Amino acid sequence: MPLSPSSSAQAAREVVAHQLRDLRKSAGLTVVELAKRCGWHHAKTSRIENAKTAPTATDIRLWCAACGVGDQAQDLIARSLHAESMYTEWRTQVRDGLKALQGREPRLFQDTERFRVYSSSLVPGLLQTEGYAAGVLGISARFRDVPVDDSADAARARVDRSRIIHEPGRRFVFVIEEAVLRYQVGDADTMAAQLGYLLTAGALPQVSLGIIPESTDSRTQWPRETFHVYDDRLVSVELVSARVRITQPSELALYLRAFEQLRSMAVYGSEARALILRAIEVLR
Repeated sequence: MPLSPSSSAQAAREVVAHQLRDLRKSAGLTVVELAKRCGWHHAKTSRIENAKTAPTATDIRLWCAACGVGDQAQDLIARSLHAESMYTEWRTQVRDGLKALQGREPRLFQDTERFRVYSSSLVPGLLQTEGYAAGVLGISARFRDVPVDDSADAARARVDRSRIIHEPGRRFVFVIEEAVLRYQVGDADTMAAQLGYLLTAGALPQVSLGIIPESTDSRTQWPRETFHVYDDRLVSVELVSARVRITQPSELALYLRAFEQLRSMAVYGSEARALILRAIEVLR
C-alpha cells in the first residue's frame, strides 16, 4: 500500500464530512433544508459534505442543532480540528522566517527519546553542517518567496538545535538513500565538509546511520518521501506544499513498518563509510 500523507489528512477530513452528512440524512433533511436552518447557501452544505470546505466550530454547532443532535457537536469539532491540524501549509510555517521555524516545537525535541528519520533527497537536518544547511534553506527561501531571507541565521539555529544528538539518554536512527550523498548542495567544499561530518556523526554511539545502496537488489520499499518519527507517537512528513503530522495509530503503524523495511535494506559501519568516502572522491 503506498504511503500518502496528503491522502491521510484528506481522509480525516472526509470522516467528519461523512458524519455530518449522515446526521443530516438521519434527521430527514435535504441539503437545501439544512442550509435554510443554518442560514447559509445550500452550496456550502454540499462543499462541507464533500470535504471540499472544512467546517468551522460554529458551522458544526449549527449543523448539529439543525439535526436535533446538539450534544454531538463537541466531539465532531474535536475531530475536525484534529483533521485540520494534520495538514499545515508551509506558507503558514515560514511566515515568521526560516530561523523561527527551526525553534518551533522545542518540547517535541526535548520529550523525544528515539528519533527515526528517513530521507531520499537530503542529509537529515540533525546531521547537517552549517554550510550545507544554509544551502538547503537558501533554496527553500527562494522557492517559497520568504519575505526576508534569513537562511544563514536559520542554518546556525538548525546546527544549534542539532546539538541534541550529543545529549545522553537519546537514540537516533537515520536511514538515507545513497543518492543523498551525490545530490550536491553548495560548492564542492561545502559538500565535502558535509560528507566528512557524516563520517564523524555516524560513529557516535547514540547514532545509527544506514545508507541504502543504489545497487541494492533486495528492495522491499521504493524511495519514499522524507519522514521523521518521534518515539512511537508522531510522524512528520514533508511535502512540497505542506508538512503533515500523523498521530493516528493505524497510520503510525504503517510508517513504522515502512521505516523498518527501509532500515533493513541499508548498510552500516564500514560499508556505509565506504559509500561516503566514494562520494567524497567523486568531488575531487
